[in-house]
Amino acid sequence: MATDTLKSRAGAKSATSGLRRLLLDNGALTALIVLVIALSALSGDFLTTDNLLNVGVQAAVTAVLAFGVTFVIVSAGIDLSVGSVAALSATVLAWTATSHGVPVALAVVLSVATGVAAGLVNGFLIAYGKLPPFIATLAMLSVARGLSLVISEGSPIPFPASVSHLGDTLGGWLPVPVLVMIVMGLIAAFVLGRTYIGRSMYAIGGNEEAARLSGLRVKKQKLAIYAFSGLFAAVAGIVLASRLSSAQPQAADGYELDAIAAVVIGGASLAGGTGKASGTLIGALILAVLRNGLNLLNVSAFWQQVVIGVVIALAVLLDTLRRKAGATPLAAGTGGNRGKQAGTYALAAVVTVALVGATSFLHNGGSPATTPKMGLSLSTLNNPFFVQIRAGAQAEARKLGVDLTVTDAQNDASQQANQLQNFTSSGLGAIIVNPVDSDAASNSVKAADKARIPVIAVDRGVNKATVDALVASDNVKGGELAARTIGEKLGGKGKIVILQGQAGTSAARERAAGFAAGLKAYPGIQVVAQQPADFDRTKGLDVMSNLLQAHPDVQGVIAANDEMALGAIKALGSKAGKSVQVVGFDGTPDGLKAVESGTLYASVAQQPSQLGRIAVDNALKALQGKTVEETVKVPVKVVTKENVAGFSG
Repeated sequence: MATDTLKSRAGAKSATSGLRRLLLDNGALTALIVLVIALSALSGDFLTTDNLLNVGVQAAVTAVLAFGVTFVIVSAGIDLSVGSVAALSATVLAWTATSHGVPVALAVVLSVATGVAAGLVNGFLIAYGKLPPFIATLAMLSVARGLSLVISEGSPIPFPASVSHLGDTLGGWLPVPVLVMIVMGLIAAFVLGRTYIGRSMYAIGGNEEAARLSGLRVKKQKLAIYAFSGLFAAVAGIVLASRLSSAQPQAADGYELDAIAAVVIGGASLAGGTGKASGTLIGALILAVLRNGLNLLNVSAFWQQVVIGVVIALAVLLDTLRRKAGATPLAAGTGGNRGKQAGTYALAAVVTVALVGATSFLHNGGSPATTPKMGLSLSTLNNPFFVQIRAGAQAEARKLGVDLTVTDAQNDASQQANQLQNFTSSGLGAIIVNPVDSDAASNSVKAADKARIPVIAVDRGVNKATVDALVASDNVKGGELAARTIGEKLGGKGKIVILQGQAGTSAARERAAGFAAGLKAYPGIQVVAQQPADFDRTKGLDVMSNLLQAHPDVQGVIAANDEMALGAIKALGSKAGKSVQVVGFDGTPDGLKAVESGTLYASVAQQPSQLGRIAVDNALKALQGKTVEETVKVPVKVVTKENVAGFSG
C-alpha cells in the first residue's frame, strides 16, 4: 500500500515536472497560444480570416529581419543596423530602377548586393577591426540611414510596379509578404540546421575560443554571418517598400529592436549558442498579434509600448528560468528532437483550435451594434498639433454618439499601414487617416475602398488612391504666409535660417516648398542655412545652437512647426523677439503662449481642433451615405501678438 502511494506521488511529481519542462522548453509557443485565445475571447474581430492574414502580413517584415538577426545572435553577436540597411537597400532599388532606368532585375540584384555589402562591412569591422558588434553595427545604422537620405534627397521614391507586386495577394486573398516570410524562414532553418556555417554559428556562440582552437576560421565565418544578416535585411526592405509602393528613406526606423526582440522572445539567448528559426517566427508573430489585438481593443498607443516592453522582459526572464531548470537549449537538434518538436507544434495547434472554437461562442448571438464605429490613425501623438486634432475629433465623436478608435503611427508609414489594415478587417464604418506619407498610405486606402469603407484624409492627402474627402489646411499656402510674414517684419532684407521638418514627410516637403515660393518676393532675404530638425523641440534647440556658431548675425528664423520654433527660441535666448524674429507653424498652445510673450513673432495657425471636428463630421456623413465635399479647406491664419488673444485653435 505504501509502495503504491509512493509510486503515485512519484508519478504525479514526474508529470508535474514534465509539464513544467514542456512549458519552459516551449515558452514562446505557450505565450502565443495564450495570446490568441485571450484576444479571441476579448474581440470578435480578431478571429477572422482577413484579420489573421493581416497579422501574417504585419509580422512578415519583422520576421525576415529577425531571421537574419538570429544568425548573429546565435553566434553571440548583435546587429543594430538591419532596419537602416533595409531602408538603404529599398532606396537603391527604387533609385536605380526609377530614376536611372536600370532594368528592374539588375536593380533587385544591386539592392540585395547593397545589403550583403553592408553586412560584410559590419563583419570586417568586428572580425578584423576588433570593434565590439554593438559599436560596429551602431555606426552602420547611422551610415546606412544617412546614405538612404542622401540618395533619395529625403523624399520617397516610387517603387517599380513589377516589384510592388510583392506587396499584393495571390488569388485575391493570400498575401505575398506571408509567402516571402515562409520561404525566408525555411532558408534560415536550413542554414542553421543543415549547413556547415550553421553549425559554426552555434560553435562560435557557445565558445568562440574553443571554436577557433577546433580549427574553425572564426573571422571568415563572422564575415559570412553578418553578410547573411545584410541579405535578409535587404529582402525585408524590398518587401516593406512593396507594401508601401515607395522606398521611404525613414522606413524601418527602430525595426532592429523589434527584430532582436523577436529572436529573444523566440527563445534565443543574447549570450549566444542557442536559437532557431521557428522560435524567431513565433517571436515575430507574438509581437504582431500583440499590436493587432491591442489596436482592435482600442488600447492607447502609449500603453502598447509598455505592454510590448513587459513581454520582452518576461521573455528574457523565461530564458533565465529555462537555463536554471536545465531546459533543452533551442539549438539545431537531431532528427529525434525535430520529430518531438513537430509533435509539440501539432499538439499546440489542436489545443489552440479547440479553445479558440470554444471562445467563439462568446461572440455569437449578440445583437448588432447600433453605435457608428470609426478609426482615426494619426501620424504621431508626440506633437501638440496632432494631439489637438485628436482632441477635436474625440469631442465631436462624443457629441455625435460615435465610437472612435484612435491609433498613433509614431511617424512610421509601415506601422500606419498595419493600423489601417486592422481598421479595415475589423469592419469599422469609416476611417480617418492623417498620413505619415501621402504615397505610402495609398495601398491601405485602396483596400478600405475595396471593402466599401469611407475614408477621410485629414491634414495631408493620399496620393494614388480615392478618399471621400480631404479635410486640410494648405501647407504650401501656409509656408508662403510664413515667408511673407518674416519678409515684411525684416523689411525685405536680412539673413535667415530655415528649420525643416522630418525628411521624407509630405508636410515637411510642402511647407518647404511654400517657404521657397514666398521668399521669391523678397530678393533681399538671404537664406544662410536650411537644416532638418525633425519637428522636434530638442532637435530644434540643438540645430539652432549649431547654426548660431556659423551664423551669429542671423536676423530671422522660419520653422516648419512650433515645436522647432520653440527650440530655436531657447537657443537664441535674449535675442528671440528682439534682434532675431522667429516664425513658427501650427498654432499649438505652447506656440501661442510664446507669441503672446513676444519671443515668437508669429505662428501660422492651422486650427487643428477644427480639423479633427470637421473630419469626424464628414466621416459620419459619408457613413450615412450623404454627400460630402471632396476638399474641405480649413483656413490658415497668421497669429501675432496683436490678434493672439482672440484666436482659438
